[in-house]
Amino acid sequence: MRTLFIAVLVLSLSSPLAATAGPDSPSKFDTTPYHAVQKVVYDINFANPTDIVAAFNTIKAHIKTLKEYGDPKFNIVMVAHGNEIHTLSRLNRAVYPDMYTALKEVTDMGVAVHICNGAARARGYKPDEFYDLTTVVPIALTDLAKLESEGYSYINLNLFPRITRDDLVKQHPELKM
Repeated sequence: MRTLFIAVLVLSLSSPLAATAGPDSPSKFDTTPYHAVQKVVYDINFANPTDIVAAFNTIKAHIKTLKEYGDPKFNIVMVAHGNEIHTLSRLNRAVYPDMYTALKEVTDMGVAVHICNGAARARGYKPDEFYDLTTVVPIALTDLAKLESEGYSYINLNLFPRITRDDLVKQHPELKM
């Protein structure tokens, strides 16, 4: 038994993986295809109204990935209950002139956009003052719970300023190579 242990130890230490593994080794890239239908609900509640554009871009990237790495079958719902709902109101078209086009692009891909009526009322809107591509639901939290009970995966989409590698190198010159 001791001889077997020593043989395994020697082989593991002399394997190419053991010699190259470490902090300088590259990460792996998982190309496992996505075949199951994805049911996803994105919970968005942003302070900055125009952050909804970044949310749309994230969801479009999600769909693009499904198409690139598998079967593009999905059910995606975005539930909006923050200041982003201002951009979804027909009353604010003069301030957000490109929003209907951006909204149409994402809904044409099959994404449903729900707006919380409670959040709308708190901001001075009636349910019929939003674009026709949206659905106003009684309250976001109830809608989120309903969707989760129907098997939707929950994603809370938080947005933070993006820091690029170049930004990081500027902050930490010791990283330059």
